[in-house]
Amino acid sequence: MLKIKKYGAIDIGSNAVRLLVSNIIEEKGKPTRFKKSSLVRVPIRLGADVFLKGEIGEENIIRMLDTMRAFKLLMKSHKVIKYKACATSAMREAVNGPEVVDLIFEKTNLKIDIIEGEEEAAIIAATDLHTFIDKNKTYLYVDVGGGSTEFTVIHNGRKKESKSFKIGTVRLLNDVVKKEQWKSLEKWVKSNTKTYDKLEVIGSGGNINKIFKISGKAAGKPLTYFYLTSYYNMLQTYSYEERISELDLNQDRADVIIPATRIYLSAMKWSGAKDIYVPKIGLSDGIIKSIYNNTVSSHSKFK
Repeated sequence: MLKIKKYGAIDIGSNAVRLLVSNIIEEKGKPTRFKKSSLVRVPIRLGADVFLKGEIGEENIIRMLDTMRAFKLLMKSHKVIKYKACATSAMREAVNGPEVVDLIFEKTNLKIDIIEGEEEAAIIAATDLHTFIDKNKTYLYVDVGGGSTEFTVIHNGRKKESKSFKIGTVRLLNDVVKKEQWKSLEKWVKSNTKTYDKLEVIGSGGNINKIFKISGKAAGKPLTYFYLTSYYNMLQTYSYEERISELDLNQDRADVIIPATRIYLSAMKWSGAKDIYVPKIGLSDGIIKSIYNNTVSSHSKFK
């Protein structure tokens, strides 16, 4: 007998806010399937406020309220039975982050959990990442966000080391990442990958997904260090406006794609990786799986 239910995942990042609605398909004698039903992305750049001023500005508070109201209605329309909303780097660093969370709950009855970098990495690891991993290989998993980047070393199918660094695309755009932070990241990557002869990078995040799509590569095939370097150099020959008009990038992607590519290239260089695999997974997917496996708290009220 076939049973289908819907879960919702809200990812409140530093560059954008997303709602993923997934079908959970259960059939006797078969593994549970998770199928995307809807994905909505709203480019509210909370990090632009927080990383410069330390708090979320009035305009973005209003936009957040409007977005959460819309997400609530969409989840009701989809008949979502469980959801979880996670806020990451920008919200956890904003002095008024808890106040904004309380306001959203008061106005919409949606509960938002502000999570730490380590928990974020653990939720992302709950995705289908294992299906992309060869247990005989070593990987450096790099998830680039607007406010932070999560790094995980995976050897023989097991997580060896993991760390979150406050180096993200929106921070880099606003020039608030110090040289010492880059040096700290370089040291961590080199010291945690030097014992492995051959290593490959797995990249996740909206920017690397976009680059992979543009590359025309078949699913499961990697991007090379040479290709990514060439693309990075090409991007820099275009102005922000030209990246929108000639390269057909969205306005909230056309600026952050350059610092994102820099982070992936740095990770590849320091780890000695020649290839980067792009499985197209992220925090939203991890939230859905974590709800299903009862490894995180979730909510079901849509009053």
